[in-house]
Amino acid sequence: MALTTATQIAYELNISSSYLLTLLENGVFALKNNKWDTAIIDDVKKYMASNADNSAKASSPEYKTTKINNRRYLGNKYKLLPFIKRIVDENCIGINTVADIFAGTGAVASAFTDKKIVTNDNMYSNYICHVAWFGSEQFSQAKIVQYIQQYNSMNIDESNYMTDNFADTYFCRGDCSKIGYIREDIEKEYAAHKINDRERALLITSLLYAMDKIANTCGHYDAYRQGVVFDKHLELSVPIPEEHNNSNNICYNEDANDLVKHIQADLVYIDPPYNSRQYCDAYHLIENVARWEKPEVTGVARKMDRTALKSDYCTQNATKAFEELIENISAKYILLSYNNMAEKGNQRSNAKISDEDIFRILEKKGAVTVYSETYKAFTAGKSNIDDNQERLFLCECYDKKEIIPSPLNYIGGKFKLLPQILPLFPQISGTFIDLFCGGCNVGINVDCNKAILNDKNRDLCYMYNTFKNLDKSELFRFINVIIDKYGLSRSSEKGYAFYGCDSSKGLGSYNKEPFLKMREDFNEHTNLDYYYYTMLYVLVIYSFNNQIRFNREGKFNLPVGKRDFNDKMQEKLSKFVDRIKSGDYTFTYVDFRNIDLDKYGADDFIYADPPYFITCATYNEQGGWSEDDERDLYNFLDNANSKGVRFALSNVISSEGKTNEILSEWVTKNSYKVIHLDYNYSNSNYQKKDRESGSDEVLIVNY
Repeated sequence: MALTTATQIAYELNISSSYLLTLLENGVFALKNNKWDTAIIDDVKKYMASNADNSAKASSPEYKTTKINNRRYLGNKYKLLPFIKRIVDENCIGINTVADIFAGTGAVASAFTDKKIVTNDNMYSNYICHVAWFGSEQFSQAKIVQYIQQYNSMNIDESNYMTDNFADTYFCRGDCSKIGYIREDIEKEYAAHKINDRERALLITSLLYAMDKIANTCGHYDAYRQGVVFDKHLELSVPIPEEHNNSNNICYNEDANDLVKHIQADLVYIDPPYNSRQYCDAYHLIENVARWEKPEVTGVARKMDRTALKSDYCTQNATKAFEELIENISAKYILLSYNNMAEKGNQRSNAKISDEDIFRILEKKGAVTVYSETYKAFTAGKSNIDDNQERLFLCECYDKKEIIPSPLNYIGGKFKLLPQILPLFPQISGTFIDLFCGGCNVGINVDCNKAILNDKNRDLCYMYNTFKNLDKSELFRFINVIIDKYGLSRSSEKGYAFYGCDSSKGLGSYNKEPFLKMREDFNEHTNLDYYYYTMLYVLVIYSFNNQIRFNREGKFNLPVGKRDFNDKMQEKLSKFVDRIKSGDYTFTYVDFRNIDLDKYGADDFIYADPPYFITCATYNEQGGWSEDDERDLYNFLDNANSKGVRFALSNVISSEGKTNEILSEWVTKNSYKVIHLDYNYSNSNYQKKDRESGSDEVLIVNY
């Protein structure tokens, strides 16, 4: 496993594998001896840097550009951003992840680009724009400019889906022809790997925004004006996203009530539809072009079937839907936008959820405060309504962050010690760095703004990245495909007796042969892709004690274990995946000695849980942790201390008659604080030594 694959290089560069292959096909770089060698990374970085230099052309007066707010949209909160941002800044503490779950145009999310952003909308036309504005995948701005210049220069006169269905309605026939051609061409270029996911999203966004500027409507597509002269024609502009989006941003295209069951955030912002106007009715044509499934359209307004896009928040079920939503949210704060139209407007403008119900539902979740700001309302009848206010309901949630276990049974894992360790950690307003993350029991449960989870085991890092980057349903599909391929047991479905086994002896006798076949295939697998790392996880689940171990030749060598992918393991993995997708987690595999401490300061916190020098575990075999490593770690922590960075070190001073003299001398020399933990994890008496086991588990801190 000495070679670095396309997938791994894509991880390193934060680009898609398909885009990497496109660069190869276009001759940007060449494989080294026909192999994916790590040297390719430098070649691609040079290319990316060159394109970054060229991106300045996009802001030249020669090109028209567009920003996220250059779009007409019902309920757009762009003008209210100073109000929303002020309320959050003044009243919410420790906000690093913001989930905008009815994001619409993404205007509110755009106010929090200094944080990790989670966006969601059930309309694909909004989702694809979110990918353009908030995605972190690298793209070539010069390439986007080139495509847009090319599209703008074309005179298209062809019959296509758009001309057949929309000519001389919302757009003239000529513009329909051009819209249809451009949208089809974007898909062709994407299928040919000439553009990556982000570039596709940017081009679609450019087209949707250009359509919006010339549409023969009053701002939405419920109807078009009859007998007009089409004096404006399609001209695409270059979208200009923020330059440095958070690499962990994630965009969803789901029902918000389903989404909140598997995401977490510090702040969840909710801006649901207020009244009976369905957004899919108002923007059906934009949605149609974004999806490009070419459905049948009917009626004067030329609408497609929108049944699957209808929102309960526009119906009499709004209150019930809202209550279910709030119950399932996992966050420190909930911020709800909901205006006070009540019975002031016409029937369609009236709010569907009463103030009484809003307070009743939110107050079950936490303490509620209301903030208001006067605004001009949109109504479809009365236009002189007084005292219109946009209200922000801020709910500080009672719920605490759930402590969840790792999906791996990692030797030395600290899950049972968390009730003792976590209260001893200081408040972390900056970055939490877990030097030896292992199973990640500590890293995923620390209350922090941002976490860097590091381990020298590269395969472990890439397995976690697979969990984070793959859609969860796809990950579980991969797992099930592998289990079925090798005929491994499924005790959660069929029980132990079906396999001729019982729970006391386990499933090893049944799984042994298929497990060994899977292990053999894994060790011969050369394409280190998502499937490979999912296969590694399945091996771990069916191996002895659910552990991970490779021999000197890099071969997985653990024997079969007693258990399988049962309900408990499935739940652990599901919660772990939800946590790492929602939080601002970055997985790295860097030798701790190479971590640049100059990047960190008093707001950051380092946790070190290294292999214990005087104990033996699978990760500490074959000379995995030496005396030099031990001393280098202490020097590293001393250096951190000199720079004002707080740290905590987990270790044992003594175990089974052995004493770590190096550790004892280091603590004494520096006068660091030693907190003795209960090694048996039976209580939280921090000062107690477990004299019966002879192990003195400690947490050593410099604060």
